[in-house]
Amino acid sequence: MAEASPPTTPSSLISAIKRLLRPLVRLMIAKGLGLPALIDLLKEVYVSVAEQEFPTASKKQTDSRISVLTGVHRKDVKRLRTLKLEEFVAPRSIGLGPMVVARWLSNASMIDATGQPLPLPRQAESAGSASFDGLVEGVSKDIRPRALLDEWVRLGVARLDGQGRVVLNQAAFIPEKGFDEKAFYLGRNVHDHLAVAGNNLLGLGNPTLERSVHYTGLTEESAKILMEAAERLGMQSLLAVNRLALDLADKDRNKADASRRLNIGLYLYDGPTTLNGPNGGDAVK
Repeated sequence: MAEASPPTTPSSLISAIKRLLRPLVRLMIAKGLGLPALIDLLKEVYVSVAEQEFPTASKKQTDSRISVLTGVHRKDVKRLRTLKLEEFVAPRSIGLGPMVVARWLSNASMIDATGQPLPLPRQAESAGSASFDGLVEGVSKDIRPRALLDEWVRLGVARLDGQGRVVLNQAAFIPEKGFDEKAFYLGRNVHDHLAVAGNNLLGLGNPTLERSVHYTGLTEESAKILMEAAERLGMQSLLAVNRLALDLADKDRNKADASRRLNIGLYLYDGPTTLNGPNGGDAVK
């Protein structure tokens, strides 16, 4: 009996993978990571995914089976399975920062009529009045407010105005200078987006929200108008969801089944109409 032919990978999927790899490869080349480094990373990830997400119901997961699933040589599989997986951990500045930002943007006394963050004095000017130190201490007493402020100023997340008040970056928590912080968000946000798109493509569970609006043939002036509108309306939506999320998180605190993580994102792309322009059409902003 003839052996069944392996399934053919759809050309549309191959084309999509090439496309999504372009900005990643550009980043790796810019940071001195060549093809050999990527191949080593791919081997490690292939083995990890096969072992954790493709188990057999009745058989023990073996090096040989993982090798067949992934195409990674069995000697490499054996070696990689003994490695301790590196945890994806947020930089120290990110651990507390987003929680403080979230509280700032959801507190009626700390935002204006449009939902934008108001400048905060370092310390309360009167009993019960809003202040940066009070905000931080209300979230955690494990870190000094001054230490967090210094880190935020270094990263460009906040600045001090002429009156010595703390002014939050209008884009909330987008570090301007911290490479490690930006790298963390790259790994978390793009992973989550790809996970949603991949699950939808594989038909795993109910389809999850993954939508965008896209246009071509625009002038630079029109693109600028759309970018400004998207930034304004997008931030309004995220701020509204943030307020609801904080209320729900407070209600869910200490519940045994509070184990879900939700990531709601927004991105803007502005580049050449042609897919293979100077930056391969990948100049995301």
